[in-house]
Amino acid sequence: MTLRWTRRPEGSTWGDFGPDDERGRLNLLTPEKVLQGVAEVHEGLTFCLSLPLDLPGGNVLNARRHPPKISPTKRANGMPVTNFVVCEEIAGVEDVICDDLAVIHLQYSTQWDSLAHVGCLYDPDGTGAGPTYYNGFRGGRDIVGPTSAAEADAPSRARHLGIERLAETGMQGRAVMIDLRAHLGDARTVVGWKTLSRILDEDGVSVEEGDMVCLHTGFAQRLLEMGGTPDPALVHNLCAGLDGRDPGILDWITRSGLCALIADNYAVEIVPTRSGGDDGCAFLPLHQHCLFKLGVNLGELWHLTPLAGWLRAHDRHRFLLTAPPLRLPGAVGSPATPIATV
Repeated sequence: MTLRWTRRPEGSTWGDFGPDDERGRLNLLTPEKVLQGVAEVHEGLTFCLSLPLDLPGGNVLNARRHPPKISPTKRANGMPVTNFVVCEEIAGVEDVICDDLAVIHLQYSTQWDSLAHVGCLYDPDGTGAGPTYYNGFRGGRDIVGPTSAAEADAPSRARHLGIERLAETGMQGRAVMIDLRAHLGDARTVVGWKTLSRILDEDGVSVEEGDMVCLHTGFAQRLLEMGGTPDPALVHNLCAGLDGRDPGILDWITRSGLCALIADNYAVEIVPTRSGGDDGCAFLPLHQHCLFKLGVNLGELWHLTPLAGWLRAHDRHRFLLTAPPLRLPGAVGSPATPIATV
């Protein structure tokens, strides 16, 4: 067997779960963690943690991502299948049919990032630096697609590390809520380890190996209140986010053993990040740490406010989370409709 890498990034988990592993820390989402999640269900109440997938609205958050477009499928004669009366073609049949297709940017709204979403220019085997992803999978070989504007509409595919790995895992287990908004309000706040550790201590929140961790900032709630027309002057200056350059934050993610990190803001970490650091990723250092080094999937733009309010009112911070993505082989991200049960 030819190994994909002969050296791994410092502090990474490459190889820890096997030479061909594509799940990363999801390997810690064991049957025992599912049972721990089930044990948190006392009321039988459920919370939908997804925004409507046509929000935030427009492309203010990300210029390359746009709202979904829904249109009807068409019959052989080109007529749309919307309120189609079947008896027009089959005498005596009373059925009326609607049938849709959707063109959707997979990471426009409530979403999961796969481990193929963010990599790094890295030399894992002495052949020179190039696009490299978790556990040494390489761009151009394992994650493929068009490389020029002329062929931009050609297919792309993550042959490894695709979003289907999350679907196969099931993404069900115990989750932990960290309520940043309750302490910091809606002001744009860069959260370093000193602030985060204080909030964990004050709220009595503990994170154990294999937990999925949710960070409530209130950002998705504010988007919802904007009703699909987010204010460009306001939307980039709201709510808390982790400081992706803070070594303390990155060390906590490593030490805690969390298997997925989720937030209701745009990118979990503050974007753009503050300057400085030698992490080799000037734009998304927390993404590099989680997706590229540790194999920790990220969830973004989840709607956590109603659940966070209920948990705080009942002096709880743990719950059962069920959050599979679309089982869409080869995709690097996916919409999600997560459900919390308490």
